Amino acid sequence: MIICRTAHELQSYRQTQHGEIGLVPTMGFLHHGHLALVRESNHNCDVTIVSIFVNPTQFGPTEDLNKYPRNEKRDIDLLQNADVNAVFLPSTSEMYPCGFNTWIEVKGITEVLEGLSRPGHFRGVATVCHKLFNLIQPTQAYFGQKDAQQVSVIKKMVNDLGLNVKIGVVPTVRENDGLAMSSRNIYMTANERDAATILYKALRKAQELYETGERNAKVIQSLVANTLYSEPMARIDYVELVDIQNLQQIEHIESSVLVAIAVYIGKTRLIDNLCLG
Repeated sequence: MIICRTAHELQSYRQTQHGEIGLVPTMGFLHHGHLALVRESNHNCDVTIVSIFVNPTQFGPTEDLNKYPRNEKRDIDLLQNADVNAVFLPSTSEMYPCGFNTWIEVKGITEVLEGLSRPGHFRGVATVCHKLFNLIQPTQAYFGQKDAQQVSVIKKMVNDLGLNVKIGVVPTVRENDGLAMSSRNIYMTANERDAATILYKALRKAQELYETGERNAKVIQSLVANTLYSEPMARIDYVELVDIQNLQQIEHIESSVLVAIAVYIGKTRLIDNLCLG
């Protein structure tokens, strides 16, 4: 497995590779969710490249950039065992050199959900992904369904700018009790970790109600919120039912709908979602 730390090293390696090139962009502190993306890339592509970069431009001023978990050696060992061909480990100055002031902004779908709670977040996400796509020139790139809005933003950027990369989406990988795998789960205490299972329980309640024939979005939204409120340690940021294509709120479910939630458990902010229809 090749380790590249500069754009020059990465592009020199890329020039020697041919066929289908898969990219898995990550912020490191890898878990089984990331490895599911790697497996999908390995299955579909001739070469898999994983990037590890804690992107400062997608963090707000009060968010957890400085304490975001990092363990480079562990990540490298996991990727080595997962048959990854190359890892890109750039520094912040490598990705954002002095004077950097060029940004990618995707309008419309970034002003809701995560974009409303975290202004500027998706500008950072879109910019760093575009830069990675430009440096690596992947034919395919893989993202997790847990970050459903991020997937929508990346897909729109790719479509709007005519980028020659196919976006693959891999289902959310969950713990045995349903909690979506996330690098931030390590922040929680044992009691908070137990309380966090309420997110998936609430989403399953939405699924069950939908399967009984309920199509009123407000009714399903209320059930999800009330289920979350039943956990004393949970503090809701948002509970929304949105059209899966444009992420706009809906009143009546007529096609595929995303149930998206963001909840604080203690000081840890967790997101999750589930598609109805």
